[in-house]
Amino acid sequence: MEIQKSQSEIQLAIATDEPSATSTIPGLSTTTTTTMHHSFSLSQILTRIHAGYFRITLSLSCQALLCKILLQPNNFNSRITFHVSHLLYSTVLTILWSFAFFILVLLSILYALRCFFRFNLVKKEFLHHVGVNYLFAPWISWLLLLESSPFVTPTHVFFRISWWVFAVPVVILDLKIYGQWFTKGKKVLTAVANPTSQLSVVGNLVGARAAAKIGWQEISVFLFSLGMVHYLVLFVTLYQRLSGGDRIPAILRPVFFLFFAAPSIASLAWYSISGSFDTSSKMLFFLSLFLFMSLMCRPALFKKAMRRFSIAWWAYSYPITMLALASTRYAQEVNGEIPHAIMLVLSALSVLVLFALLVFTALNPKMLLPDDDPILVISLPALSSSTV
Repeated sequence: MEIQKSQSEIQLAIATDEPSATSTIPGLSTTTTTTMHHSFSLSQILTRIHAGYFRITLSLSCQALLCKILLQPNNFNSRITFHVSHLLYSTVLTILWSFAFFILVLLSILYALRCFFRFNLVKKEFLHHVGVNYLFAPWISWLLLLESSPFVTPTHVFFRISWWVFAVPVVILDLKIYGQWFTKGKKVLTAVANPTSQLSVVGNLVGARAAAKIGWQEISVFLFSLGMVHYLVLFVTLYQRLSGGDRIPAILRPVFFLFFAAPSIASLAWYSISGSFDTSSKMLFFLSLFLFMSLMCRPALFKKAMRRFSIAWWAYSYPITMLALASTRYAQEVNGEIPHAIMLVLSALSVLVLFALLVFTALNPKMLLPDDDPILVISLPALSSSTV
């Protein structure tokens, strides 16, 4: 009877995919129990991973693009670049880009397996008011990685085909999210709007910038207008703190950095469309810089989020890098010591934040798949299917 009971408990533990369940199995040593608690099977990984993990690839892809701009030799405007040899430039960019590419491919494969084997969880993520916005993240990462590639240029046919592959899903998600806001009215927007909603805006603007690099002017203007109109709606909604406009837990507060990520990438997108960092681009850059300084003056807002390392910390990196990218173009357009100093400070901060996150992630691998992820637990309300 004891043997049958033990076997049934083992089967129950495997079926529920709960590492802690192994602690109730009699006859197991403490060492074995601890190992099973901290190791994850593929089934458990597919259960716990979600689109929010693409924050990592967003950061790495943005950093590769910043590296490409700052270290590029023989740049037409040498005062915004560091004077390095072509060999060093190629080596650093290739290593960083390859690392970002490897992580993005790995996460894409894992999420594709999740879609196949855990489709019910993907559906719940799609209906979640925070999780759905991160579905833009993999496509944004691929577009940024495409722009920063040291191997293909925007005139190459592979670049153009890849743009369609990565940009079309962004538009499809736009139809879902923006269409819901438009048809369901004010109550739905105020109920689901949160800082992560700005990822949809970032997706449109990154796509617009890549299209402008190719030379598709009409498509880039279309995506830019689509992103900016909805950014204004989101900004006003979140700024007024309407009911439900701040429905995120303290652990996810790093996503507040998306407030200045959207205008930063907007200034870059308009620069690519117009061909110069004109008044419109400068206005967007100044707005992003002001929002960045506003958040920096309020460290208490992120105090609870910094108590314990989590994957949400990666939300600090890519907005800063996007702001640094915008500052490089501003320093290129405006000749002076202050613009150049702003560019150097933001670029250095971007590198330091990324390096710190890599170190924290390497030192805390067990925290990458926590039991209490806000996107997975019930504590965060999800949208019902009737509102979608």
